[in-house]
Amino acid sequence: MSAPQVTGQCAEVFSLIRLHGPVLSLVLTADYAIPETAARVHDLRAMGFNIKTTIQPEVIFRNRLRRNVALYWLASPEWPAPDFLPDGQGGKADA
Repeated sequence: MSAPQVTGQCAEVFSLIRLHGPVLSLVLTADYAIPETAARVHDLRAMGFNIKTTIQPEVIFRNRLRRNVALYWLASPEWPAPDFLPDGQGGKADA
């Protein structure tokens, strides 16, 4: 079994998280023009990717204090996430 093919903005978000390690949602939105970062992370999780989120209470971004900013990072194994199993494998779809 192999990881699903990822395209479009999901592929961009996945590659940026993989490349940069932990990355702030603000960076993905402001620097890479991905307006719905949280939705793309949600889509990736739904495909079984093991992306974690840590909320940073305070972050300095572009010389301004920002509060409650998401930090996304890729856990191990990257795919499948420990709580994810595809259809027919006893996963979420069978519950």
